[in-house]
Amino acid sequence: MKPEKINKIFKYTFLISFVAFLALYFSLNAGYFEYKNKTKTVLTEKQIKQFEQDVKDGKNVDIKKYIDTNTKDYQNAISKAGLSLSNTTEKYVNKFIDGSFKVLAKLVGE
Repeated sequence: MKPEKINKIFKYTFLISFVAFLALYFSLNAGYFEYKNKTKTVLTEKQIKQFEQDVKDGKNVDIKKYIDTNTKDYQNAISKAGLSLSNTTEKYVNKFIDGSFKVLAKLVGE
């Protein structure tokens, strides 16, 4: 390979990695993940209290009643395509990383 081509590939790989890092960094600092986990915790606490109250009242207890079934499916064609692309990319990146480590291990002499 020509050094210019390798340089170009490295630049794009670094740029994509940097943009992904920034997106994750800002979402973490914005509190997105904590907010999502907090809402799950609040729902769980409400469901536990409702369960305990139903047991005290002697009502029939069914697990399906306490599981949140009001989750909406927000998937559309674009998000499904993105998920498919993400899964495919993950598969090939894992293969690439595994192969890279095997080559490095051979070079080291293990």
